[in-house]
Amino acid sequence: MGRGLLGAGKQVNGLALSNEILMSVDKPARYIGHEINAVYKDPGGLVRFVMCFPDLYEIGMSHLGIQILYDMLNSFDDVWCERVYSVWTDLHRIMKDEHIPLFALESQDPVKDFDFLGITLQYEMCYTNMLQILDLSGIPFYSSDRGEDDPIVICGGPCAYNPEPLADFTDLVYIGEGETVYRRLIDLYKECKSAGVTRREFIHEAGKLPGIYAPSCYEVSYNDDGTIKSFDPLYDDMPDRIVKEVVCDLSDTYYPVKPIVPYIKATQDRVVLEIQRGCIRGCRFCQAGSVYRPTRERDEKKLEEYARQMIANTGHEEISLSSLSSSDYSHLEQICDFLINEFSSKHINISLPSLRVDAFSLDVMSKVQDVRKSVITFAPEAGSQRMRNVINKGLTREDILKGCREAFIGGWTRVKLYFMLGLPFETEEDMEGIAELSNEIAKLYYDTIPKEERKTKVSIVSSTSFFVPKPFTPFQWASMNTADEFRYKAHVVNEAMRKQLNYKSIKYNWHSADVSVLEGVFARGDRRLAKVLVRAYEKGCLFDAWTETFSFAPWQEAFNETGTDPEFYYNRVRSLDEILPWDFIDTGVTKDFLIREYENAAKGTVTPNCRQKCSGCGAARYKGGVCYES
Repeated sequence: MGRGLLGAGKQVNGLALSNEILMSVDKPARYIGHEINAVYKDPGGLVRFVMCFPDLYEIGMSHLGIQILYDMLNSFDDVWCERVYSVWTDLHRIMKDEHIPLFALESQDPVKDFDFLGITLQYEMCYTNMLQILDLSGIPFYSSDRGEDDPIVICGGPCAYNPEPLADFTDLVYIGEGETVYRRLIDLYKECKSAGVTRREFIHEAGKLPGIYAPSCYEVSYNDDGTIKSFDPLYDDMPDRIVKEVVCDLSDTYYPVKPIVPYIKATQDRVVLEIQRGCIRGCRFCQAGSVYRPTRERDEKKLEEYARQMIANTGHEEISLSSLSSSDYSHLEQICDFLINEFSSKHINISLPSLRVDAFSLDVMSKVQDVRKSVITFAPEAGSQRMRNVINKGLTREDILKGCREAFIGGWTRVKLYFMLGLPFETEEDMEGIAELSNEIAKLYYDTIPKEERKTKVSIVSSTSFFVPKPFTPFQWASMNTADEFRYKAHVVNEAMRKQLNYKSIKYNWHSADVSVLEGVFARGDRRLAKVLVRAYEKGCLFDAWTETFSFAPWQEAFNETGTDPEFYYNRVRSLDEILPWDFIDTGVTKDFLIREYENAAKGTVTPNCRQKCSGCGAARYKGGVCYES
């Protein structure tokens, strides 16, 4: 496909930024495009779509979802999809001072000139980055302020399952998996454009499509106590509920066999094979395990074909299997054998994340990894068996110790352990259990490996994140700890660590309590938080997921100046009959099931995984995946 003419305002180098600016900023390759496998088209007569990951280029380039949508949209003859990412703080200042509009990488054309701006929302701490994208593009923050020449701003991704904190900023929200409805949306846009309908009328019509939510077509009223009184469509022809879109046949859909190869190292600089979507496990804290139901697998032979093509098309030296729980993929042994036989001799590394560490997994990892340099990772999530039952982790102390013992025998000496603090129904004994389990694993190494065979000390790195209740999980009604409570709990664990006999073999890390609080506010927030986000952005809040740029003080000021109590959103227990901001979204998993699971958590009752026994969550309505396995 031929490259279109350079747009107006381009520099003599054909780029939106001058050589002088590019030489003055960190990693200028973030902004120049022209990577291998990037798609270029003549823009004449095409629907122009720019896909945005609101974080750094290196992070966004590693995101499979955008790669799939980029591949899909560019397969349409009437669409040219390009990319844009957040610019780092150095270029942000230059673009503001010199009034340089944000631009797409491929054409280097201003984002404001496109028909659609698609933004994926992967985590709450990127919300001010979304405002940066709009600000630098010259697009009004609020949908109600946009004119006929502004792009249609459409959001999607996991955080879109509660779109309400961003509802005033988005024209449309895509609920579910993007492969299903975008073709119909593009066709509707072309029809409306030909008919001369207004922007507002198009948004109204788009909101009738499956899985598409048009926030401006709904109104919210509130009770005196601040809870939601009602959530209703403004028009009789708008749906009361937005039903999640799902691709049931993963093996017969789009996949990026020619992914873009970046000039600089991305976070995941490798070929990614998505082997399945969803998870059978049902951990009660996990939003992804709920909203991506039912679990669906890709055909093993199709994956083999993808692997060959992607290695040939990229020159990458590593292949990674992508899944929420790769060990549950029913053809894991076969695909691993294929990858090892096909690529090991070609010096292609095989990466196997999200595995349960059992004998099979360790055997495979020993074949594809340098054991001396690699780390075994476990995510017990809780220190005591009682708490693992509460959260339905499906992992016993015996499972953990057996996996670690086999790893030590196999030559591994480094173990990473991931836990959560602040879980519902947690006691101080559960917190101390994190230190005790860490010590037990360290002791296990010395008990298992004879002294004369030890080449080094064992290294245990235990990390705790702070629990954030998420929509569409059994804990969506639960209270979240305050920052001070989180810090106290980390102190309890740290002190317990110091008392362990093998303390010198254990390192303990914990997450930022202030960041966790903000995640909690926006995870379960409503439309009234829009003014907080705008005020925080105006105060300089940007790249809040990055430790070096995060500051809590301006956020506190933003809450105070807008008269917003953050504790109302994160620290308050919700009643089971309260209208939640996301209740109008139907993910397939019923509220009755989530309530049953909340009650099971309180009793410490374990729910079997989906292959052991169907628990009637509701996802069978999609008529596919694990629900229909023979």
